[in-house]
Amino acid sequence: MTTPSEPGHGRPDPNLDAIMSERRQLTHLAYRLLGSLAEAEDAVQETYARWYTLSPQQRQAVESPGAWLTKVAGRICLNVLGSARARRENYVGAWIPEPLPAPVEWSGTQAGGTTVDPADRVTLDESIDMAFLVVLESMTPAERVAFILHDVFRYPFAEVADIVGRTPAACRKLASSARRRIRVSRTPAPPNAQQAVIVRNFKQAWEAKDIDALIGLLDPDVTATGDGGGLATTVRRPVEDAEQLARGLVDLVGRLAGLRILERTVNGRPGLVAQRDGVIVTVYAFGIADDRITHIWAVRNPEKLRRWTGGHSTSTSLWTSGSDVAHRS
Repeated sequence: MTTPSEPGHGRPDPNLDAIMSERRQLTHLAYRLLGSLAEAEDAVQETYARWYTLSPQQRQAVESPGAWLTKVAGRICLNVLGSARARRENYVGAWIPEPLPAPVEWSGTQAGGTTVDPADRVTLDESIDMAFLVVLESMTPAERVAFILHDVFRYPFAEVADIVGRTPAACRKLASSARRRIRVSRTPAPPNAQQAVIVRNFKQAWEAKDIDALIGLLDPDVTATGDGGGLATTVRRPVEDAEQLARGLVDLVGRLAGLRILERTVNGRPGLVAQRDGVIVTVYAFGIADDRITHIWAVRNPEKLRRWTGGHSTSTSLWTSGSDVAHRS
């Protein structure tokens, strides 16, 4: 059986270091394309498997292994997105992107040559924000891939077209359509420090079972969505009323003995987790605008909480330094 260090006949791959150095960028890209770290890791694994099915001569003929890997990963993610839409139609309840724990630093040097208006640019840290990922779910697979590759990772449309399988002009239109979706849904969010204060006040009011204080922190049109995936109990339909939500939260802490609410970073933003018997059972992400909480996403599906509960063997080092993301020039 061959391994990455011995691609064939026991000979080490001279390109191994260069090939493996692309893994973090590929995973960053695939997570944004798929909204699931588990699926992203599978897509990256499949990408490397395809690389090592090439003969040594074929690998040596690849002018840019990084570009080859990105192209293959992008196409795999495009196919996964197509099948995921059908799977999520049968998903029990609402589907929320997999939440990422801290520590996370989502910054990086962007490549030049883009024609996107600076006001429309999306930074790496913004592109893992839960609100942003939820909007991505409303896009077609082709829109999502074209937009993430071009607007977030700054790949030129000629390269995007090669991945998506359409003309550069068509990919430009796809990205433009996706950009409009983002613009319509985007509301200015306060700085993280200010968000942290609001989330902390929310936590304290929740623990104190202070319904009036909770209502004061919630936007009147707040929406709360739960994701249990049929594996954990949660509300099947979004709650869209501040008072109803506040009373439901107070009832929850009253019914569940030993429930602890802890402050945590969720997808690079201030969030909360609920812990019982030392195990995290729910991760809460927040959308905040004008000093009010406008959205709450509660992820309870245990399959999406493996990185929070220690039940997954994959190292989180992939997510500890956005500055390691290598962008194309």
